[in-house]
Amino acid sequence: MITPVLPTYARVDLEFERGEGPYLIAADGTRYLDFLSGIGVSSFGHGHPQLLDALVTQAGKLWHTSNVFRIPGQETLATRLIDATFADTVFFTNSGAEAVECALKMCRKYHHDTGHPERYRIITFDGAFHGRTLATIAAGGKEKLLGGFGPPMEGYDQVPLGDLNAVRAAITPETAGLLIEPIQGEGGIRVVERAYLEGLRALADEHELLLIFDEIQCGMGRTGKLFAYEWTDITPDIMPIAKAIGGGFPLGACLATENAAVGMVPGTHGSTYGGNPLAMAVGNAALDIILEDGFLEQVRDTANFLNQQLGMILERYSGVIEEVRSIGMMIGLKCKVPNTDLINALRARGMLTVGGAENVVRWLPPLIITKDHVRDAIEILDQACADLGVEAKTG
Repeated sequence: MITPVLPTYARVDLEFERGEGPYLIAADGTRYLDFLSGIGVSSFGHGHPQLLDALVTQAGKLWHTSNVFRIPGQETLATRLIDATFADTVFFTNSGAEAVECALKMCRKYHHDTGHPERYRIITFDGAFHGRTLATIAAGGKEKLLGGFGPPMEGYDQVPLGDLNAVRAAITPETAGLLIEPIQGEGGIRVVERAYLEGLRALADEHELLLIFDEIQCGMGRTGKLFAYEWTDITPDIMPIAKAIGGGFPLGACLATENAAVGMVPGTHGSTYGGNPLAMAVGNAALDIILEDGFLEQVRDTANFLNQQLGMILERYSGVIEEVRSIGMMIGLKCKVPNTDLINALRARGMLTVGGAENVVRWLPPLIITKDHVRDAIEILDQACADLGVEAKTG
């Protein structure tokens, strides 16, 4: 018999009653260090007073109108995102997949309206994840997501990650753009080399393509910069973002240059709930937090400390962990044991994590964690590795 909730998740038999900062408290009172953060969503922890105040205050005023009217919170948040990034304009969505859909439509419409309607194909990269709509699973190209849903949506050409020659060879007169995550999250915390991203920018310019950076998981401070593209000397033309932008409230956005958005005129795109007053209040509050003086510096400092500690764990338990992949607070532990074994051992010790491709355990802790939280996390990881029965090296 089917369950009341559609059984599309193999759910862990664990439920939470409340959250406090970087902790989640289960219904039985068990306290967990949350290094999952709703898969990079709750980047300011749980129950953050600024987010809570913004939500409650706005809830007492107005929840929803319609995008046929002006929504002041949208204009404020869009302007602030523009001031902080490469972008000239922003479209607000409810989710990351919707933000990617907007980016894909914008890319095709750009070429249509600039005299090249034949250019609609998007080059994507192996290991990618861009969402679960029909368009975004086609862009991601993973068979486990595509299987059973009929022929994949037309218009995507996937190439190996890291091979610029493969990208060049895939460009045809029908190519419209390049879509890449600067750091692949679901793909196993694969950090794309700066030189490669800059090479993609050069190819896009050479062939008059649009460069799209999917920063849904790696954006909003996760790498220690506001956005991951800031670690390079280039900017994208379009950038879908989501997850941490709402601090836990459903919110996404598609940022773009004026040039890339030239075709997006009234009637070309829309959203019923996207950019509603509640979401905008929380989004502006989240941006307040991340743009506070010293916030990102503190993220980088804590992340450096965390990575130093992980280096010692890697040396001590090389039979469990093969490699540490990291940039800022986006960390992948590539395992020699099944990653699910380490995930379960960590949970049994009071830490929540999530898996990724290539047998990786992902750590996506709240950006507000301190060095004391790091020490607790490392102690739990040490104990979990020992629980797996792999003898530690003592030096």
